[in-house]
Amino acid sequence: MWWSDPLILIPFIPVLLLALTLHEFGHAWTALQFGDPTAKLQGRVTFDPLKHLDVMGTLFMFFVGFGWAKPVPVNPANFRPGQRRQAELWVSLAGIIANLLQAVAYALVWRVLMLVDPSMLYGSTFLQRFLLLGVLINLALAIFNLLPIYPLDGAHVMKNILPLRQAIPFVEFSQRYGAMILMALVVVGLFSDVSPLSMIIVVPRNWLAGLLLPGF
Repeated sequence: MWWSDPLILIPFIPVLLLALTLHEFGHAWTALQFGDPTAKLQGRVTFDPLKHLDVMGTLFMFFVGFGWAKPVPVNPANFRPGQRRQAELWVSLAGIIANLLQAVAYALVWRVLMLVDPSMLYGSTFLQRFLLLGVLINLALAIFNLLPIYPLDGAHVMKNILPLRQAIPFVEFSQRYGAMILMALVVVGLFSDVSPLSMIIVVPRNWLAGLLLPGF
């Protein structure tokens, strides 16, 4: 955790704020493109992090290792006729895609610096940490949100890619038990030496980071 090295907070905070802000902006902007102005009317189509941050979710991110922002309000009834499932799918994926694009952007800056002037990168601990955290945090958020557990984005993605016959029981099960499953994964990680949630996230995150960052 960060308290073993408080200086990590200097690059961590801006990376986290940007990651959460663009994630939620992605949901809100995509919903608007499909005809739903709900998020826009509530001021969520914005790059202002204060409009997106949830106090408790932010504290959890700092002290527990995972967290959340304010859910973007979406009214599927406003989506254009005949596009509801498609719209719900892309709105759900938008935040995940925003995090993946950020991870790629940070990695590209790292690679460019390695080609142009490696001393600029290795001579600055802040820059190294900033870019590395940019990759790791955004990959972790993307993978976490892809989990098909309500209320995460992955559950909404799964609902809209499954045939309706399978989607209906999935939604019923996920909405009834999803939050409990997610909380159980968190609690087990807090009170044991093995964190199932961390294993689910960290292994693919590190694999993807290895593809983006040479030598990771």
